[in-house]
Amino acid sequence: MRYTCGANFFMGDFAIYFGLGREHILDYKNGYDHILFVLALCAVYLIRDWKKILILVTAFTIGHSITLALATLRIISVNTNWIEFLIPLTIFITAGSNLFRKEESIGQKNIQINYFFALFFGLIHGMGFSNYLRAILGKSESILSPLLAFNLGLEFGQIIVVILFLFISYILVDWLRVSRRDWKMVVSSAIAGIAIVLMKDRNPF
Repeated sequence: MRYTCGANFFMGDFAIYFGLGREHILDYKNGYDHILFVLALCAVYLIRDWKKILILVTAFTIGHSITLALATLRIISVNTNWIEFLIPLTIFITAGSNLFRKEESIGQKNIQINYFFALFFGLIHGMGFSNYLRAILGKSESILSPLLAFNLGLEFGQIIVVILFLFISYILVDWLRVSRRDWKMVVSSAIAGIAIVLMKDRNPF
């Protein structure tokens, strides 16, 4: 009976933090900047490129998992104002790089720069996630289970965002015959413009 109760408590606790992580990404009021970064990463791809997108999402997850854990456990500490500024900067760099990428290069090795963006910039986004998670945890002594559940919830939310984006791109590019280049340019330009506004609003200087 004791083990059953413990398991039920763990699963209940896990489900709560999983849901919080998922909703943090899907809630446009809290996770819109992280959504913009994921969309900037995926803007050059179509649904047929799902393997490349899977690598991107995995790289981003690895990156933000590392700093999410370290910052939540208070092993590292970074000024919040700088993190809030750097997050839109990562969005701007990623979206801006899309604008100068030739269509024929998408299937070649130099597209791997997006993998670097996903992993390296994911480290910065992880510290942004940690601020929200620490606020939820409060003075809780046990954070490993919430940390894992929250991170998995974030991943699940990211996958939902990517699927919706790819579905829209499939309709526009494959069905309505919108130019792949035009789609990439419009999406990336819009994201870069939003990122500039966010950087201005969050200027730490």
